[in-house]
Amino acid sequence: MLSLLLATTLAAAPAPRALDSATTAVHIPQLDKLSGLHAFMSRAGTYAALLRPSTWIPEFHPFLALDPLRPETLTAVGIDPAGPTTLSFIRSGEVSCSRLADPKAFQAKANEALTSTTPVKTATAKGLTTASAPRGTGRAGYVLKGQEACSFATRYDDDDLLKDTVKLMGKAPAPDARLGKLPGAVYVLQGPTVVGLDGTADGLQAEGTATRLPLPPFQTSGSSPYGAMKLEGLLFSRAQVAPAGLSQAVGAVRYSIQQICASCQPEQVQAVAQAVTQQLTGHLLMLVDSVQVKASLRTPEGRFFAPRQAVAAQVKDAAKLKEALAPLARFPGAQALENGYSLALKGGTVFVLQKGQQLILGNDEAVVKTLLDSLSEKGAKLPHAVDFTADPKKVARGLSQVSLIDIMSNQQLVGLFAMSAEAGSLLSNSERISGWLDSAPGGGHRFSLTWTLPASTGKP
Repeated sequence: MLSLLLATTLAAAPAPRALDSATTAVHIPQLDKLSGLHAFMSRAGTYAALLRPSTWIPEFHPFLALDPLRPETLTAVGIDPAGPTTLSFIRSGEVSCSRLADPKAFQAKANEALTSTTPVKTATAKGLTTASAPRGTGRAGYVLKGQEACSFATRYDDDDLLKDTVKLMGKAPAPDARLGKLPGAVYVLQGPTVVGLDGTADGLQAEGTATRLPLPPFQTSGSSPYGAMKLEGLLFSRAQVAPAGLSQAVGAVRYSIQQICASCQPEQVQAVAQAVTQQLTGHLLMLVDSVQVKASLRTPEGRFFAPRQAVAAQVKDAAKLKEALAPLARFPGAQALENGYSLALKGGTVFVLQKGQQLILGNDEAVVKTLLDSLSEKGAKLPHAVDFTADPKKVARGLSQVSLIDIMSNQQLVGLFAMSAEAGSLLSNSERISGWLDSAPGGGHRFSLTWTLPASTGKP
């Protein structure tokens, strides 16, 4: 039975013909199923140039001017408009493999394009027809076998990519079981990460798997104390961390606190973190209300206090949690409160509070109070180990506060600045971003993201 199930799964899985050396591969199982994704890209491209179809369509083929969204451009060169295509990108060039409806038409059109400047070098052996010619500073060509062709172009004038393409065409593509488990009209493969993409005029759907995300393991079981809660803000997320991942999750918080409290003794911070970790059930809630940059993001305190946020965590024993937090009274800048402690640190104040079996940690008094007042004894089961909802307009406002001076002094902020420049307008004109995440066998994660635009009017 197991062998039958495995065989059925592999038979249903797409089989991308991709180079082993590809840094990124894009697999399209059926070229005639791209209309929904194209509709989203067309609308989103109004605000983000990188998403415009006119930006990525030229990457579809190394040397032929084709538009996968216009079937007539494919049939004109012999490519099957309902067949699969796989694009392999390497540092020195790319390879595009497609199924052919008319191999002779493809060969004629490809030779015509390649001979526009120099003669084409052709050869036929063992059922493979190869053709190549210099193109700019590099070389372009194709390998043809039966009803399939792989075309290539390289930035350098050598035969290495031709040899790799011949090797690629010499064996049948192996089904990729990861793709068979993911919905999508297009699949993007980068090492151990695979993402399936599809869409409509009103939104993008992405679902994928990864094995190297810097995240702790999660689990889905029982009722979450936060399952019935819903708060508005830049980001609202609920999670259940597996017992094996609690030290990693708390360790990230401990590291941040240590960075902004230079006078805190590391062993004291570690001791409190360990004591708290022992009391956690794994159920967490995060609320990021907004971003207010008050100090340079080049500094630890500037980065820590920029997002106005608070986290809630369920604990096993309220009395033991109170004991675990008691050493905070001796920390520099500590002040005892009715329900916990505040720590006056460089750049702002950290609040560590307790409400029954709930631990609340935050860096903004108003956000902490909002979360504290929203906690209730009513729970509910969550369908996934992690879920989240983001307000893209607030994300855009937050990204816009990353200054050019900051990124010139801190390479870690370059990505945020680039995102603001490229996607800021799209975020400002989007409705919602939501998604979920689960742990997968082998230490990996499975995730899903939905990017929602305002409802389309149907007008061009």
